Amino acid sequence: MKKIIFSILLLALPLMASAGTKGEFNMPAVARPAIPANIVKLTDFGAKGDGTELCTEAFAKAMKALTAKGGGILEVPAGIWLTGPIQFENNIELRTSTGTLVLFTDDIDAYPEVETLYEGNTMKRRMSPLYAYGKENIAITGHGTFDGNGQAWRPIKKSKLTESQWKKLVAGGGSVEKNIWYPELKVRATIRPTLLDFMYCKKVLLQDATFSNSPAWNVHPCVCEDVTIERVNIKNPWFAQNGDGLDLESCTRAQILDTTFDVGDDAICIKSGKDAEGRKLGKPCQQVIISGCTVLHGHGGFVIGSEMSGGANDIRITNCVFNGTDTGIRFKSTRGRGGLVRNIFLDNIRMLNIASDAFTFSLYYANKPVGGKADKNTSAEDAIPPVTEETPCFKDIYLDNIICHGAERAIYFNGLPEMPIQNVVIANSLFVTKKGADINYAEDIDLSTTTIKVETGETIVEAHTKELKRPTPLPIP
Repeated sequence: MKKIIFSILLLALPLMASAGTKGEFNMPAVARPAIPANIVKLTDFGAKGDGTELCTEAFAKAMKALTAKGGGILEVPAGIWLTGPIQFENNIELRTSTGTLVLFTDDIDAYPEVETLYEGNTMKRRMSPLYAYGKENIAITGHGTFDGNGQAWRPIKKSKLTESQWKKLVAGGGSVEKNIWYPELKVRATIRPTLLDFMYCKKVLLQDATFSNSPAWNVHPCVCEDVTIERVNIKNPWFAQNGDGLDLESCTRAQILDTTFDVGDDAICIKSGKDAEGRKLGKPCQQVIISGCTVLHGHGGFVIGSEMSGGANDIRITNCVFNGTDTGIRFKSTRGRGGLVRNIFLDNIRMLNIASDAFTFSLYYANKPVGGKADKNTSAEDAIPPVTEETPCFKDIYLDNIICHGAERAIYFNGLPEMPIQNVVIANSLFVTKKGADINYAEDIDLSTTTIKVETGETIVEAHTKELKRPTPLPIP
């Protein structure tokens, strides 16, 4: 524990000194749960790990028994434990073992309707299989696996399967509309829960376990304080619709350490509410360290947005590997969101075989771009709206020692005319990519100590930029 706290305190140091910036990452220690030593076993409450007998009542009874003692540890031994949602109480650790598989039932009636936050807004959905609201000192530990039975909930796009896979899927039941397959009870697709939803909780620990096959997002700590996720595996099928890995939303003080992601949508995602509701809540995601993580598949390795109306600040991602993601580092928002994102630090990131952009900024997510990047319905002559609380702002973003070998394009920035991307430094970095950098509506961009090696075209194409410090062009021979 002392070693961990010491390492976190070390992070309150100036970064990017070699690039001459004044950015400083401030990160206080993250408090961990304090769990009483009381221990009960799930089998003490009549549960059988045969994969056929429902254990929902046994989990509830065990939680109640520990709560009566002031909290403690619920041990789940090796076996297949079929269950409905597990609702956490204060001061509870759910401890699994090697060989533990907690399989959540596909019976929709087992999951009561609850009000939750999803994609940045309040809505009614089914309770998450792993659920806590307003709790403190809660943990999931051990080397067990939690399977959300997501295939019973998720729609699947035909374009994401081979022809033989599609035929097999359709032959098994369900319905098809506009080349999208839906489960037999179509309403499942619109009310499907995240696998883990911890809301308004304090002192949360996820350690060593595997979270897999979620109905929607996988792990979703929301408006929480003091969150630790370490040595965890987060997995979804690559075709999983809305199959995000981690969505850390409006949380304060979080550390994501030595965790592996292999998912169907964004892997490590920072969020803070959507549009007017997110701005009213006013809870930024802040004081976050992400270190030693590996992303094997995902739409983006590290992502901020697009729901970021409460803002995000003081976030560092370091010593991570993105291998085969669609994009590497991705910032996304759009007009109407609002929110201020600043003091974001990325260092010692290694990227390989990125399908599109290694580093991308798009402030036209799910919307139309302008100014030379338009579709057929827009042009550079379109009226520029005034800056309001609905205008997203991204500034003071520092990257150091980033290496990317293999991507369609090194860098893509597309800011807003009324609010350009501001003060981005990419220092001591190397991008070996097919195409170079495309930078639009951006100010104070420093690439002077970065190398971009391209197979074709210009190293940098720019439009509507101010104070752009270019790298030396070094095309591949």
